[in-house]
Amino acid sequence: MKTVVTPGALDTKGADYEFLAKSIRSHRVNTLTVDFGVMGDPPFIPEVTNVEVARAGGADLASLRQSKDKTRAMRVMSDGLARILSRLREERRLDGVCGMGGSSGTTILSAGVRGLPIGVPKLLVSTVAAGDVSVYVGSADVTMMHSVVDVAGLNCISREIYTNAAAAIAGMVEATRPRSEGEKPLVAASMFGNTTACIDRARASLECTGCEVLVFHATGNGGRTMQRLAAEGLLSGLLDLTTTELADEVCGGVFSAGPERVLIGAPCAIPVVLAPGCVDMCNFGPRESVPPRYTSRLLYEWNATVTLMRTNHDENRKIGALIAETANRCSGPAVVLLPLRGVSMLDSPGGPFWDEAADHACFDAIRSRLNKNIPVMEIDANINDPIFADRATQLLLELSTTRTL
Repeated sequence: MKTVVTPGALDTKGADYEFLAKSIRSHRVNTLTVDFGVMGDPPFIPEVTNVEVARAGGADLASLRQSKDKTRAMRVMSDGLARILSRLREERRLDGVCGMGGSSGTTILSAGVRGLPIGVPKLLVSTVAAGDVSVYVGSADVTMMHSVVDVAGLNCISREIYTNAAAAIAGMVEATRPRSEGEKPLVAASMFGNTTACIDRARASLECTGCEVLVFHATGNGGRTMQRLAAEGLLSGLLDLTTTELADEVCGGVFSAGPERVLIGAPCAIPVVLAPGCVDMCNFGPRESVPPRYTSRLLYEWNATVTLMRTNHDENRKIGALIAETANRCSGPAVVLLPLRGVSMLDSPGGPFWDEAADHACFDAIRSRLNKNIPVMEIDANINDPIFADRATQLLLELSTTRTL
């Protein structure tokens, strides 16, 4: 029988968790409760006590209570919960996790579940689930469910929400997993709407060679997830042809993956093919959300929620430097491809973002800053032309001689 772990602050949300656990068990799924409450005692005895969680986080519960330092307590219980969940997973006593809470509880819960492998069901019922949850989800496959009302006792609404959550997590852990077709080399590829044609063709070609290609939307979280998978040793190669997250990092757009994006090829010695894909654009939300300093720039409304800004000469020079740094930091073999006829669908001759001078500012910065042992190759084509995708695929396969694809 499968087991769902239900971690929570039982001193304040004990009744909620009793209801949740009972509802999960009604689906013939076991529950295992973990208490990370600090200030009070739980109304029932959990399988893992708050004393154990605090100890796993490197502290004594009594000292946490005495100090009344909430910041320290949250850090300790977050670290402790992550270690407890990892241990339960190793002991095969965890098939999924379902937790509930407000902002503080969600912070501890999310820190705990993000370390679990992708594919392990993770459901959080939270008061903050209706807003921007990127800080809680990170690069993990965390499912967020809005609690509607606070997680503060049972009522006609919370019972409905908890019942749905119980059914959802039970269904997740009992779901029949697809049969593995055998170990296939995993290649991660970055993509945007403006490089879809390129990546679709490259993916099809790589799949014909026996690879499995994981395509990530370059919206910040995509780059972070690729880096996480590389760090975990799960990837055999990186086809990082859509480096637009670096443009957002330079210009302050909404899809930055942070300054650490340059480390995407650093964690593991795998082959990496890089290109300045979609660096002609910085991403913002609806047009009214574009910062005032950019309102006079060339803007393109991609859809009702995304406005693109054409990057200029100076910005492209900075982006090119970051792409060169990305290649220089790769632990394995790397190569950089330059599409001379445009870096996106919009940046093609006659297109709304076509700016050859700006593109070459990026290319020149890459050439001047790239380590001498890293090849840089020019392709007289747009990034979405078949010849570019085919060359990128060929190079990745050639670089893979140091690690079998």
